[in-house]
Amino acid sequence: MIGHRGASGYRPEHTAEAYQLAFELGADAVEPDIVATRDGVLVVRHENEISGTTDVASRPEFASRRTSKVIDGTLFEGWFTEDFTWAELSTLRAVERLPAVRPNNRSFDGRSPILRLRDVVRIVDAAQARSDRQLVMVAEIKHATYFASIGLPLDELLALELRDWATNDNIIWESFEQTVLHQVRDRGLPGRLVYLVESAGSPADLVASLGRRAIPYSAHITAAGLARLRSAGVDGVSVDKALLLRQDGTTTDLVDRAHAAGLLAFVWTLRAENRFLARALRRGKSPRDYGDWVAEFGSILATGVDAVFADQPDLVLDLLRRRP
Repeated sequence: MIGHRGASGYRPEHTAEAYQLAFELGADAVEPDIVATRDGVLVVRHENEISGTTDVASRPEFASRRTSKVIDGTLFEGWFTEDFTWAELSTLRAVERLPAVRPNNRSFDGRSPILRLRDVVRIVDAAQARSDRQLVMVAEIKHATYFASIGLPLDELLALELRDWATNDNIIWESFEQTVLHQVRDRGLPGRLVYLVESAGSPADLVASLGRRAIPYSAHITAAGLARLRSAGVDGVSVDKALLLRQDGTTTDLVDRAHAAGLLAFVWTLRAENRFLARALRRGKSPRDYGDWVAEFGSILATGVDAVFADQPDLVLDLLRRRP
């Protein structure tokens, strides 16, 4: 069970408190999203655009950094990690990304600094020292093609940062771009490779190299596509739950197909609030209230999935303990 950006259902994501709580609640792993600063420091944020996850918009000294950029084909406006040095970013504080859905998390706004990847490593190591089981970091490499295009190759920075720490037991690499997964392996870094699959669109690395000829994510989860991934050295796929769970609450055979191809199957993201549940499983009118998460989580777990990403890891673990 993987704490999605920590225990982000209870604390602002990618904070030390979120990661520590995830392990305290029993998670086997945590998932940092990895981006870079202008001076090549790896930091953990949901995106390189940080207006929704930090207090940068309230900092007059950084007002002139607001800009617009096209990242992986989508226009964003705001503040971007690659326009800051680490010394500058370290002055910012984290805020809740989903305040309307998780108003209780807003009480933690402004308490926690942005973390570097090396800070997450220390949190994992400290939790490991207290644990009787192997703990894991699931490292999501974000926007690798984009960062390479501006002179910040994430595979190279990751090799410099984690070569002496990573083992086959303590790290899993994941990305929506297969190219960077192979670059990580080519640099001799250990760990399993897991390919992230969106419910729509095409991978940014393929669009950058092939344009309109880029195959969509959907082509990667056909029987032939899954077989190609395995033959290319990928160890698993991690899919949007929309590819596994229909809106009526029934499930597809995607996990079985991945296993038949020799791949691990991960699913993201299990969240208990109505806003994120299948329509048939929502209860009441408020998007922030918990719906029938037991039914949704149970259906997903029953597929035989190898791991799930969850914002409330304790709920998943409680359900697993209650299963016959």
